[in-house]
Amino acid sequence: MGFRLKVEGAETIELGMDNIQRVIYDTDTPDDSNARSTDVGSTLKISGKIITATDGDKADDTLKLALWSLVPAEKADCYRKLTLEVIAADQVVREITFPNAFVVDYKETFGDTEGVGTFELYVKQKKDKTELAKLNGGYDASN
Repeated sequence: MGFRLKVEGAETIELGMDNIQRVIYDTDTPDDSNARSTDVGSTLKISGKIITATDGDKADDTLKLALWSLVPAEKADCYRKLTLEVIAADQVVREITFPNAFVVDYKETFGDTEGVGTFELYVKQKKDKTELAKLNGGYDASN
């Protein structure tokens, strides 16, 4: 199984199979509701490894993720279109699209024995635009 992430905004951020190791999708509703709530949100937690540039290869886009996390709420570019594909056996099992995603938390971890660092990205779809979030799947991954 693998993952592909594309974030589109002032610049394009792309991470692929080598970077992303774990994804958690969550539909978030209040836990104290006694009926189906209209207060629904969608979140993604994406984690993986930071890959350093070697032998003339370009560096991965994790630095761009870190810079996106610093964009203040006053700037329109804090909201970007995010598309995540979950791929297994050359099939897209899930394609999750947040057209108005913003960064809630971003972390990078480095150690002197692990070698490559790791990252954790926590994003949400803008709550008043939750109905624009899409979940698709079941098609050829080569598209």
